[in-house]
Parts: sequence; structure tokens; C-alpha cells
Amino acid sequence: MLLQLLQGFCEQNSMEKLEKITSNPRVTVRRPGEPDSNGQCVVYWMQRSQRALDNPALDVAVSAANILSKPVVAFLAPVPFYPRANLRHYAFLMQGLSDIAKGLHARNIGFVLRRHPDHKLLEFCEESDPCLLVGDENPMLEPERWRQKVAVQIHVPFWTVDSDVIVPSKLLEKEQYGANTIRPRIRRYLQQFLKPLGNPSARVKWKPLKALRSLDPESDITDGWNIDRNVKPVSSLRGGTQEAQRLLREFVRYKLKDYPQNRNHPELDGTSRLSPYLHFGHIGPHTIALSVRSSRAPQRAQEAFLEELIVRRELAINFVRFNPNYESVESGPRWAHQTLAEHASDERPVRYTEIQLEDAMTHDPLWNAAQMQMRLTGWMHNYMRMYWAKKILEWSPSPARAYQTAVHLNDKYELDGRDPNGYEGIAWAIVGKSDRAWFERPIFGKIRYMSFNSTSKKFDSKRYIEQVAALRHASETTSA
Repeated sequence: MLLQLLQGFCEQNSMEKLEKITSNPRVTVRRPGEPDSNGQCVVYWMQRSQRALDNPALDVAVSAANILSKPVVAFLAPVPFYPRANLRHYAFLMQGLSDIAKGLHARNIGFVLRRHPDHKLLEFCEESDPCLLVGDENPMLEPERWRQKVAVQIHVPFWTVDSDVIVPSKLLEKEQYGANTIRPRIRRYLQQFLKPLGNPSARVKWKPLKALRSLDPESDITDGWNIDRNVKPVSSLRGGTQEAQRLLREFVRYKLKDYPQNRNHPELDGTSRLSPYLHFGHIGPHTIALSVRSSRAPQRAQEAFLEELIVRRELAINFVRFNPNYESVESGPRWAHQTLAEHASDERPVRYTEIQLEDAMTHDPLWNAAQMQMRLTGWMHNYMRMYWAKKILEWSPSPARAYQTAVHLNDKYELDGRDPNGYEGIAWAIVGKSDRAWFERPIFGKIRYMSFNSTSKKFDSKRYIEQVAALRHASETTSA
């Protein structure tokens, strides 16, 4: 009798602790219920947050497993049919796999790596027999559909965790107009959520099961896949948590102090270049923000960078989460639709086909340089992204075609493509998202305009064009 009472007390205590975890606004309970007491482990479905450090979703899985006295295993299974992914993206992803495996091992967490066609989560769960499933949140439409499908089909509780933002997205409630409306909402919660993460180790160490086959993290997961191999991997950026941390240390030590004056100078190496690592989840925003906050850089420099990392980046995530038209011209505000419609029949003095744009064959050397920087390096300076997208609007037969072209090129060549930041940037440039009406002019209407002359005066554009030309020459020489 005493043993039964004691067991009941322990179970009640465990449930109270688990309920405390799910009360965190970062956590969404997609399938409720009590964890299966007969389950063998907690499964962490790794997708967006591909890292073993400063990963709130992984921390939730570990914390729950420690309450339940179960081991944890992370399951990562890339597929060849992710929208607009190509060899460049998969190569960057693969470069991070060894870091994930090593980091998980250090925390007593298992790692099962699979690939299409052996990629199905539900089949893995049947093999591993979990008591609970934990995954990442993802604001994009396709991954969200996957999560909704799993929530219906899984037979154990399923939680997802908003692990790639500082402030949980659900607290922002709806699509925000712009930085001026989202900034006070984010600042209201910063003290609560911008804290060091625990990175707890699993108390019950994962013991690999022979039946749970897993790929070697050094293997080529794309072997035999029918994917676009024309967009080659780049040598200028290498994936993985260790490389992301190295770039962060370098930025904080040498570049952060001059960030306010250098960030809008594409000819200078004044930015962090961490956007691809944030996109793939090789590093988290907490790691970056806390490193910046603890630096010796001037307060002005810290605030300027954190504005971009937190306010602007989470504005983009808010846009994608709450606006289902984020890949379309329909994502713009009403005033932008109206002004673009009024100028739909305006003559376009210059028009370029998508192929001409893709091959950087325009009359504008600055635009060509931006396009080639993206093609050659998988990265484009953020200041040039604005100019790049606005010129596509100017040179396209319609805003809808311009938006489509910008999304296609961005997602094809950028390592941080297929990401909220890219979509929000395109929407800002082409349909006035998060912006206001400006002086009216042909084609653009009241959408903010950028010209070659005005943009070139704001930085050493000649030097930037020469730098990209040198990259192009080196690339062509190597290819020959």
C-alpha cells in the first residue's frame, strides 16, 4: 500500500513538472496527453535547429526525459524534395553533421541520422518506442504541414518548441506592421527570455540499439538523389556549429565595435556573415546575442547589431508565421497593392528576362555585382539585397513577376535562402512590407525607390564592383 502511494506521488510530481515545461510560451502542445510510461525514450525530431548547443527544443526534450528517467535520441532525416533546395544547400547542411553528433554525445544524447527514402519519422518512432516526441517550431508553410500531419498520426504526446527566436513568436499574437510596432513588444519580454540556456545533459545515457540503424555523419547524404547539382557548394562559407562560433568570435572581437558605420558598406568586411548558420540552425540567436552583450564593444554598436539580430529578424519570422502569402506579391499591404496597380501599365524602359537576370547580364554594373556575389559565394551583403530586389521590380513586366523572380533567385543561390529574412526583405523592397508610402514615380508608384547614382554615393561602389569582378575571374580561372 505504501509503495503504491509513493509511486502515485512520484507520478503526480512528474506530471506537475512536465506541465510546468509545457506552460512555457516557447512550447506548443500539438498532441496532448500523458507520456507513455512504457515508452523507451524521448525522441527529439531535429529539423530547423540543427545544433546540440543552446537549443531550447533539445533542452525541453532533455528536461522532460530527466523527469521521466528516460534517455533521449535526436532524429535528423534530410529529404531531397525540400522546396528549392539544391546541392549548395545540402553540402552546407552536411558540413554541420559531425558537430551535431559530437555535441549530442557530450550531453549523453543519442543521434540517429537517416535520409530519404528511409526518412519517415513515424516509422522511426515505431522502432524507438518513445514516450514523448519533441520537435522544432518552423513558421514556414511546408514544415508546418508536416507537423500538423504528425500531430494527427502520432500516438504519444507531441510538443514543438520555438527554438530559433529570442521572444516566442506566439507572444506577438499577430502580424506586426513593422519594426516600430514589434520593437516595444519584443523589448517587453527581453529580460524574461534573453538568458543563458541550460544545455542540460541527459541523466540516463542513450545506449545505441542495433535495430536503430544510422548513417555516418561524414557520409554523403545526397548520393543517388535527383537534386539540382548545377548550383555548386561554395568555399567561402563552411557549415557547422564550430565554424559559426569561430565567425562569431571573430566578429565580436574585431568588427562589432565598428558595426554601426561599416554595416552598410558592401565593400567592407563589417558584418557577421552568420545568416546562413542561423538559417540552418547551426548556431542560435541566444548564443550570438549573449556574446554581443558580454563584449567590450561600445553600447551603441551592441544595440545596432541586436536590433538586426532580434527586432528585424524576428519581424521577418513574424511576417512568415502570420502571413500565408509570404512567397507572393499578395503579401503586401493594401496601399502598396493600390499604388502598384495604378502604375501597372507604365512603360518599362528596360526589361530583362529571368535568364538575363540570373546570369547578371544587365546594363547596371552594381546590380550585376550583387547578383554575382550571390551566385559565387552563396551570400549577398544585406544593403545590396535591397537594391537588387528593387531593380528586379523596375525591370520586370509586372510586380507579380518581379516577386516571383526575386524569390526564385534568392532561394536558389543564397545559403540563407528559403528563409523568413529573405522573404521579408523581398516583400519590403517590392511591395512595401514594413515600410511606408514615398514620393510617387513611374513603375514604383509610392514604393520606395533606389537608383544607381544615389546608392553608389553611399559607399565605395567602384571598389565593391571590382571585388566581385576579381571573385568572378578567380572562379572562371579555376573552372577552366
